[in-house]
Amino acid sequence: MEPVKIGLLGCGRIAQLVHINTLAKLNGARLVAVADTNPSVLKRLKGKLPSGTTFFEDYRELIQTPEIEAVVVCLPNELHAEAAVMAFKHRKHVYLEKPIALNTGEVKDVVLTWKNSGLVGMVGFNLRFNPLYRKLKYHIASERVGRILSVRSTFTSLPRALPRWKKERISGGGVLLDLASHHIDLLYFLFERNIERVNAHTTSYKSEDDTATVEFTLEDGLRVQSFFSLYSIDEDNFEVFGTGGKMYINRYLSFDVEITDSTSKQTHLLKKPLKSLMRTLRSPLLTDRVLFPGRERSYEDALFHFVKAIREKCPVSPNIFDGYKSLVVVEAAERSARTGKEVHISEVIDEDIACK
Repeated sequence: MEPVKIGLLGCGRIAQLVHINTLAKLNGARLVAVADTNPSVLKRLKGKLPSGTTFFEDYRELIQTPEIEAVVVCLPNELHAEAAVMAFKHRKHVYLEKPIALNTGEVKDVVLTWKNSGLVGMVGFNLRFNPLYRKLKYHIASERVGRILSVRSTFTSLPRALPRWKKERISGGGVLLDLASHHIDLLYFLFERNIERVNAHTTSYKSEDDTATVEFTLEDGLRVQSFFSLYSIDEDNFEVFGTGGKMYINRYLSFDVEITDSTSKQTHLLKKPLKSLMRTLRSPLLTDRVLFPGRERSYEDALFHFVKAIREKCPVSPNIFDGYKSLVVVEAAERSARTGKEVHISEVIDEDIACK
């Protein structure tokens, strides 16, 4: 079977750190074209990518190229919806980095164009493919720590120089779109139930809405307390408290889901380190952590899932509608932060989209 011919739209930080290298060696795919408005970026890439790769300064020209079968959209957030709609109309499969649009007002075209196209439309919620989150999902479903009582999550990053468009909400900035959207999608993925209400507070320290505390209430009443910031430390963790114990993962440090049973005696000080060591030695993450520090294999697994769905003509997850659901909750959180009141998701969701 011929490899899927893929074009990359946007060659910014995440594309240079992850997507270009991943697509260049991804089984079943071939990166045949890239687009970026910065000529110096394209010039640097010409020395790294195989001969025969086509370079565009206008992503629209890439989308209109007939032989390209699929596109990976890594453009600034304000261009996501426009690029996705155009790509679907030109019969391209689309891997769309989140958010799928700046707001729910412009998202309708994306969702409906995707559904009418019959093409693969996947959102870059790569954390679903991280083995730690998949293992946590399994333990939640199997009631490993009994009935879930409460959940806490944190997703923060070190202070970094941000491009202009990430500093203002109008162009797609803010921590809710940037980081919180990932954890919102994980709540749907991990617990397989809807988010019903949101209560949020945001603060602007160095850029607009760069820090947020949010409480999500799921449809069964489970509450999730989350903290997000673009100006703190690199941390991404989940704590799940149940009637039979606690589960914890730190994406950057954990080798497995750390489980503390409620029946465990705290006096057994030697047992916990020994069990932790054994889990580490058996962990599939050990090799990556030792040989490839900082590697996030979930990006590769997500893109492979996208290519496999194209080649085998099978459903993809997370799809464009999952991106819509996350954006709806982001908007609800933003409304809550503005008004100081709890917001029901039903106040934000578009029934025309939800029912199609």
